[in-house]
Amino acid sequence: MIATVILVMVVLTFLGLPMAVSLGLSSLTPWLMNHTFAANPVFIMRGLINALDSTTLLAIPLFMLSGAIMAKGGISKKLFDVFAIFIGKRTAGIPCAVIVTCLFYGAISGSGPATVAAVGVMCIPILVELGYDKIFSCSLVAVAGSLGVIIPPSIPMVTYGIMTGTSIGAMFTGGVIPGVLIAAALMVYAWGYCRRNGEDKEKISANHDKLMERGYLAVLKEGFWALLCPVIILGSIYTGLCSPTQSACISVWYALFVSLFIYRTMKPKDIFTYMLEAINSYAGLCMMISVSMAFAKTLTLLKAPTLLANYISTSISSRYVFLVAVVTAMLIIGMFIDGGPAIAILSPILLPSAQALGVHPVHFGIILICCLAVGLVTPPFGLNLFVGAPLVEEQPMTIGKAAIPFILSFLLALLLIVFVPQLSLLLAI
Repeated sequence: MIATVILVMVVLTFLGLPMAVSLGLSSLTPWLMNHTFAANPVFIMRGLINALDSTTLLAIPLFMLSGAIMAKGGISKKLFDVFAIFIGKRTAGIPCAVIVTCLFYGAISGSGPATVAAVGVMCIPILVELGYDKIFSCSLVAVAGSLGVIIPPSIPMVTYGIMTGTSIGAMFTGGVIPGVLIAAALMVYAWGYCRRNGEDKEKISANHDKLMERGYLAVLKEGFWALLCPVIILGSIYTGLCSPTQSACISVWYALFVSLFIYRTMKPKDIFTYMLEAINSYAGLCMMISVSMAFAKTLTLLKAPTLLANYISTSISSRYVFLVAVVTAMLIIGMFIDGGPAIAILSPILLPSAQALGVHPVHFGIILICCLAVGLVTPPFGLNLFVGAPLVEEQPMTIGKAAIPFILSFLLALLLIVFVPQLSLLLAI
């Protein structure tokens, strides 16, 4: 029966049906085959409604709205100027400034594609103007944009916490060191690339001189409110003053205040437009989370988690062998399925087996999210590639090929995250 349910889901997905529809129909398959099965249409409908009856779930659209406002408010440009004035004149300084900008912007938006869009629109033209290859520039932003789902507040982390009951605050703190580690790995490759291929030092120096004309204090003053945003969002969570949902609400009000009254880059009439953007982005994910919970309940009634746990306990005795197998599977799955649905579907199924082998839920969640972050930039369906490619008028596959060295650097950092649990747990517990 379990194999039939999985087969139905795979077939419906490859036929082009939306993932939510595929999961919903798959959840009803056992009942259609046997009308005495508990997961009947009423059971599934109750599961859909109960899944959405969650205050925690509100954090996702609120962080999306905050990210949309910040993107339109020119926050990414302010961040980039701050980092560029300090390291922009060094070898690979400008590419590294872009990576750090993605890191900080990810701490505002919580989304990989949103980070690529906001940072790419501003940074890619600057990189090209300073003499960097446009395909290299786009691949750099596409991969660094994946940090948006690793560095907190990450939307997939909220999804993982909801689906598994893991503390979202612990997930947020657990993602800090892995996110910084991956950013450092990307910077190392960028430095090697620039050393090997050279840079237009004259253009870079002229750009740095323009920033210096404004002065360190002026640039820091302009970027202060942008730098303060992740401090407020994460600080309120880490200190225990706010829940993730309350912090997300604060981030929206802060984004509005900064964009309307400090930077003055948006008008009150624009607020409704940004709210619609956030709702449109969230609606599909909301349905996906709801249906995934109903699907997980169907699999639980079929005893799929128990059977998987028993299989793993009899065939895999090492936690690291298990983790390597999970990483391999998730990297492949990430090529075809977006990270949100994959986390919603697989995390409640795999976590019990991971815990049975002694893997901490926060460590396991960070591993899953890092694997699926790679999926954002791997063909054929890497979403970051489709967001970044139009910015340089190239095909997504072209950007995907150029991103391979960055992806390999990402994977090296991922191996450290897998085999050194303390990187994920040091701040979380």
